[in-house]
Amino acid sequence: MPIFKIHHITKYEYDRPVKESTNEIKIFPYLGIEQEVLQHQLEITEHPEIFQYTDYWGNRIGLFNVLPPHKTLVIESKLIIRTTLSDSLNINFISGFDELRNEVKDNLQLLELSRADNIQSQKSIDEIISVLNTTNKSIAEIAQICNEYIFTNFKYIKGITNIETTVDEILELRSGVCQDFAHVMLQILRTLKIPSRYVSGYICPNKNGMRGEGATHAWVEAYIPGTGWVGLDPTNNVWVTNTHVKLAVGNHFNDCTPAKGTFKGPARQKLSVYVSVGYEDGHVFEEKTNVQMLAVADNEKELLIDDNFMGQQQQ
Repeated sequence: MPIFKIHHITKYEYDRPVKESTNEIKIFPYLGIEQEVLQHQLEITEHPEIFQYTDYWGNRIGLFNVLPPHKTLVIESKLIIRTTLSDSLNINFISGFDELRNEVKDNLQLLELSRADNIQSQKSIDEIISVLNTTNKSIAEIAQICNEYIFTNFKYIKGITNIETTVDEILELRSGVCQDFAHVMLQILRTLKIPSRYVSGYICPNKNGMRGEGATHAWVEAYIPGTGWVGLDPTNNVWVTNTHVKLAVGNHFNDCTPAKGTFKGPARQKLSVYVSVGYEDGHVFEEKTNVQMLAVADNEKELLIDDNFMGQQQQ
């Protein structure tokens, strides 16, 4: 059961003072049997009080306000966490759609997570499904085949997509990063009526050559009858074990955004994100990402700006 020390800094910088910054953060570890929080410390500019609650998906949410004028907003998370999943997952590779329908039929959340989005390129998704050849396969087998297909047929390239890139655009590019691959996989699984959800977190074995070393990582959890929620990482073609740290889950990325908010002021903004992961053997992995932000300037009136409009894309 490995222990990781994760240092995550989100820094907003403005070219002139802004005020009344209201923010929502989802950087608290997800509560579950797969991970144990040993220590978690948050430091935020001006030390505001953080109101916490649990949302519809089971995520811990933090809300805070920074009212005085400021040119910098820093959200710093220091986390020590133990992951408890075994490398040998106990997954039911026998149960199929009959068992799935019995478990889903009276669960409103699972029904909601079984509905595919209405996209223009649904024909492309149907073609992928025909290639996967799901006939007479178990739910777990289908999820694994889908995971491998995306890993094999989509190129991992940073910088060609952003947080607003649609599934239609990803299917055309056949490239992107973990956030994009997760959204494509969700569309495939949900077209097959398999409940699946988006997951935001960190991937910790970067030193072993895993892809996704950005500020946060994304993957998918599929609902396997007889087992429950099981994670799959199409960016690396692996089942999720004790090398992934989970922060939030939801229907899509928007349900799991690490930080978003609004402020008042005619300012240009810059976002940078720093993450370091420390391992038990003393090795430390560090990554700093400068994020392109929406440039806004208006000298004559106050503007309400969405900090996350051009926010951090998960890698």
